[in-house]
Amino acid sequence: MSLIELDGVGRTVILPDGERLEILRDVTLAVEVGEHVSIVGRSGSGKSTLLNLMGLLDTPTEGEYRLDGRATSGLSQRQRARLRGAGFGFVFQQFNLLPGRTALQNVAAPLLYCGGRDFWRRNRLAADMLERVGLGERADTMPEKLSGGEQQRVAIARSLIRSPRVILCDEPTGALDVQTGTEIMDLLDAVAAESGATLVTITHDTMVAARAHRHYRLDAGVLGPLDPAVLVPPRQVIAS
Repeated sequence: MSLIELDGVGRTVILPDGERLEILRDVTLAVEVGEHVSIVGRSGSGKSTLLNLMGLLDTPTEGEYRLDGRATSGLSQRQRARLRGAGFGFVFQQFNLLPGRTALQNVAAPLLYCGGRDFWRRNRLAADMLERVGLGERADTMPEKLSGGEQQRVAIARSLIRSPRVILCDEPTGALDVQTGTEIMDLLDAVAAESGATLVTITHDTMVAARAHRHYRLDAGVLGPLDPAVLVPPRQVIAS
């Protein structure tokens, strides 16, 4: 049984003029525990919509999405939010850090909504997570004082603070230079392998996509295999 199963999933919206806009069409995909899958597509291909469906931020209008073999179509908003908070970590192109909050406070933020021990231990857990991503000494730094790569590391630490089973990445290196992006993907691969998390990367970058175990292309809402010939081998970062 796969962790994530999309079976004939579609997403259609009705525009203000009454026209139907088909964003996803008959998407079928199974992702196993601990697997890294990449999905490549141009802007407007439906990549972000697909990620939102997998992360329980949106619902399909056709087909079925099963998580751990359980259909998600009948879940209430509260149930979806609980599953999303406990099981998913999100990493976006835009870092979405809270202004006026330190790196540590940003990482600890998801634990403000937890009960029990994690709530009371949130600062210590956040400090440990910042150490894990190589930013222990930057815990008291405001986001605007961090480089782009450091901000993305804070965002990754925040996404991992609740030990998610699934890490969903939407263009995680899109706002970074090539070397910093390579370092960020090295970090994501390492933490996913260490924790056994499933990693799904949505990207337009074939070098980022090449790092995955399996590769797909999303074109005009239709998901299919990606031609291996277009993949670019990841660069090796040489420490200075």
